[in-house]
Amino acid sequence: MQFEVLQIALSALRANLLRSLLTMLGIVIGVAAVIAMIALGDGAQQSVRDRIANLGTTLLQIDAQRVVSGGVQTQVTKKMTIADVQAIEERAPHVAAVQAQQDKNLQLVWGSKNTNITINGVSPNFLVVRKFEIDRGTMFTSADNIGRQRVAVLGAGALTLLGVQSPDDIIGEKVRIGGIQFVVIGTLKAKGAGSGFGSPDDQVIIPFETSRYRVFKTDKVDDIYALAATEADLPDAMAEIGVAMRRAHRLRQGDQDDFRVRNQADFLQTLGETTAVFTTLLAGIAAVSLLVGGIGIMNIMLVSVTERTREIGIRKALGATKRNILFQFLIEAVTLCLLGGAIGIAAGVGGAVLLRNSFGWSTAIGASSIVMAFVFAAGVGILFGVWPARRASSLDPIEALRYE
Repeated sequence: MQFEVLQIALSALRANLLRSLLTMLGIVIGVAAVIAMIALGDGAQQSVRDRIANLGTTLLQIDAQRVVSGGVQTQVTKKMTIADVQAIEERAPHVAAVQAQQDKNLQLVWGSKNTNITINGVSPNFLVVRKFEIDRGTMFTSADNIGRQRVAVLGAGALTLLGVQSPDDIIGEKVRIGGIQFVVIGTLKAKGAGSGFGSPDDQVIIPFETSRYRVFKTDKVDDIYALAATEADLPDAMAEIGVAMRRAHRLRQGDQDDFRVRNQADFLQTLGETTAVFTTLLAGIAAVSLLVGGIGIMNIMLVSVTERTREIGIRKALGATKRNILFQFLIEAVTLCLLGGAIGIAAGVGGAVLLRNSFGWSTAIGASSIVMAFVFAAGVGILFGVWPARRASSLDPIEALRYE
């Protein structure tokens, strides 16, 4: 009997094929949007994790923060200088290397091509501390730094922005950075960071002393990077850096820090939480489409009940029970949602792949998101199909046979 009810329900859907397809459209769009949005969010989180892994798990970043006075955060930011770097080198034995950095967006010009890019004045140990590798050419030396030489090493993103076909084409070439002429002595291997959070490849590095005296003309240090020898040394290194910085800034006991020391786990947690909220928001917006699709299915099923009132009366007169009628209309609603969900999953996966291949966006399609979308689609069918099904099953057979 149940198989016969299933056949009747599917036959009713086939009899109104166009209406069934249009009814499914809301579910298709909703499921596809949920799959694509979750894929974007998960891709962003994976990109963050890859970025942190590329930077190194033992890397610490020290930067200035606003001064707190009388318990109130002021607009004053304590300047970091090369003296802070020296203090860390002298008083932090668990720190294997320290790298100072100045950074600013300036115009980079090569021949007739130019772009605006981040220029970083860095210590010669930049490659060791920041886990970068030279692709072509060489890295500038301590002698270049002390001599304030006008030499530059270009990131992989800078080559793309300048339209350089091969790194070899620009080695030894002269470029202008902020109107000052430099010689390109090397290029960096690409880090391959994900989209949405900037790219470490979009940079040009020059000697710190050159940036300090020739380009930026300031002794302010924007960031200090410290490398702990091992992950086990991270707590000790952070504590030693904190003591060294407080002494260098002459902070008294009870004064709050005017700097902050962060490790990569902090960045991972912060960015992970941000992308999780972003993913939830996008999925929530997309889920509204599923809700609208469910309301559309309920509306069509109510219309179907009205149109088939006489049919329901005849079936009840021939012995169909209230349960049979309920089951029939519920099957119709769930079938519409499941078919729409299946098509929506295919469209969502295809959309995520298209975004990745066409726009270079990071996407990660997980089985959990597909299962969730499919279960949600079935739930929508049951939720919005129950009322029309109950209404159909509760019709009085005598009244139904008289319905015109």
